Amino acid sequence: MSTKPARSHATPRHLWLGVGLIAIFWPLNWFWPDGLTPDNLRTHWGFFPLWLGYCLTVDGLVARRKGDSLLLRDRRAYVRLFLISAPAWWLFEAINLRTQNWEYLGRGLFSAPVNILISSLSFSTVLPAVFGSAELVGTFGWLRRLPRGPRIAATPRVRLVAALAGATMLALLLGWPRFFYPFVWLSVYFLLEPLNAHLGFRALTEDTRRGDWRGAVALWVGVLICGFFWEMWNFYSYPKWIYHVPFVDAFRLFEMPLLGYGGYLPFALELHAMYHLTTGLLRLPEARGFVRLVDELEWVDESE
Repeated sequence: MSTKPARSHATPRHLWLGVGLIAIFWPLNWFWPDGLTPDNLRTHWGFFPLWLGYCLTVDGLVARRKGDSLLLRDRRAYVRLFLISAPAWWLFEAINLRTQNWEYLGRGLFSAPVNILISSLSFSTVLPAVFGSAELVGTFGWLRRLPRGPRIAATPRVRLVAALAGATMLALLLGWPRFFYPFVWLSVYFLLEPLNAHLGFRALTEDTRRGDWRGAVALWVGVLICGFFWEMWNFYSYPKWIYHVPFVDAFRLFEMPLLGYGGYLPFALELHAMYHLTTGLLRLPEARGFVRLVDELEWVDESE
């Protein structure tokens, strides 16, 4: 069996649109000349087109590699990713009111309604960026060749234990945020994944019951790629975010402590669970198969 990851396809036009947006708005976010705007503000209007460029570029690369992508698959569902993404991230902003692990420099320069509007527009790019990056990772042969891992099925007992663990983590997080703040990136997943399985919505445990962890790995690698660009592009931007992370607030890569990047891994799983819970509750059955992390269902054996 061939181990080539994917055959090449025509380059879609939206890839070049994405590259163009990045080429324009990356420099504007970093090097906007002092004095052209009050307080040298620029990221409040530059963040969304920069990350829209990232989303379109990644989606175009996926289309180039496998002839299919989120945007080409269903344009309305692709727009829906942006609409679901903003309230999904606002949940973490609500939790951060208690943990205070990050803050936004320059936010106080805007009124509350303007800040909500600008922030929501920026937050809308999270889901398409992460899922697009994960699908890109899924086009590579090394991911298809991953061996089987532990088999974890969403049995009633597993669902109950996971939900209890999620509720316990959330209670500890809210009660003692200084010590249990990492649970913000675990509790939501442990609460929502068993709920998705119970309701019959798409859940990663559908794959792990067969020992197939490639979807999870695609999400992990994809979100780390996004995390790198989030933190890098944020570094010289303004407004920007900074972190206050107890006990590990050292050895930073950009503004983020190195150990903090580990939080991106469960965060990707949470996004997957939140998206499928939302689309399931909205009765959008076509959304179940919209995000295709790994199209190849059979493992590739290099010895064949």
